[in-house]
Amino acid sequence: MATSLRLVTSGLLAAVTVGAVAGPAPAHAPAPAPPAVPSLSALSWEVMDADSGEVLAAKAPHRHLPPASTLKTLFAVALLPKLRQDTVHRATYRDLAGVAAGSSLVGVDEGGRYTVADLWRGVFLSSGNDAVHTLAQMNGGVARTLAEMQDTARRIGARDTQVRSPDGFDTPGQYSSAHDLALIAREGFKSPDFRRYMGTKWARFPASGGPRAFGIQNTNRLLVGSHGVTPYAGLIGVKNGYTSRAGCTLVSAASRKGRTILVTVMNPQQGSFNTVYEESRTLLDWGFATAPPRRAQGAGPQHGAAARGLADSAVAAAAPAAAPRPSDPGPGLTRHLGAAGALLALCCVPLLVRKRLRRRRLSGGR
Repeated sequence: MATSLRLVTSGLLAAVTVGAVAGPAPAHAPAPAPPAVPSLSALSWEVMDADSGEVLAAKAPHRHLPPASTLKTLFAVALLPKLRQDTVHRATYRDLAGVAAGSSLVGVDEGGRYTVADLWRGVFLSSGNDAVHTLAQMNGGVARTLAEMQDTARRIGARDTQVRSPDGFDTPGQYSSAHDLALIAREGFKSPDFRRYMGTKWARFPASGGPRAFGIQNTNRLLVGSHGVTPYAGLIGVKNGYTSRAGCTLVSAASRKGRTILVTVMNPQQGSFNTVYEESRTLLDWGFATAPPRRAQGAGPQHGAAARGLADSAVAAAAPAAAPRPSDPGPGLTRHLGAAGALLALCCVPLLVRKRLRRRRLSGGR
């Protein structure tokens, strides 16, 4: 019996030693300081984590500025769910009557036959105001379309936006903000059609007077790489714009390792037409360098449905680590509880020994 007790005692001592050796986990080294926020020439800009909606950095994000063709993102959010993509439409004079002189065009001609999908490619790739007005007429007219765009802006919280034209062309009283354009793009990410069109680089558009078609290329230089701009790795969209009053505007989104960063840049004051792309590149780089780790489910606002369809990398986005079960105290706590239990058992051993010896003396044993 004494041997048995000694073995138990040795085992308990070993358990206590293991717990003592393990000790508390060493403190993690402090995280490196995030890079400094870039200094840019744009009048307004914003960097947003598209998955959570968290604003990572901004400059005058609610400043009211003319949006140019970036407003076409709101047009798409409002109308994409309403028109079947395979519907065929013959363009009329009325469709094209409201297109302002000097507008960007994809080449919609009166009498030409186009599917709704053709027209959306004209909107996203060529920024065609002729395609916008044709779709607006199919939706019941420009007035109805403007009202629906305004209602959509209010619904998603884009309260800095006033809509006066469906295509973003300079119109008195029309404005938006860097923050609103980010909200609009993030809302658009929920639509597979929006995601597909915003990331399309090249397409074919029906030519007038026959079955032939001609090639069109996305005018977003950061997406396709043109005019001296190197394409941005992981870029998935969304929309660029320019008017003489708005200057250059750009909403960009890129996905890397399951995270999507959304950047809006409005009216850079220095450089050339390419400055809006390079300042957007700088902000995307900064966003990926500073974005916090992906939040676990339930820890904050989520946008998983959008992230899953943004790009191939986003489809396979890393799932958040599973939280410990309520019955699982975790490895650190288990270690300390084990050591405490061993100590408690060790303290009880002498008492058990004394009780057994006392019983043996009373029974005549030695």
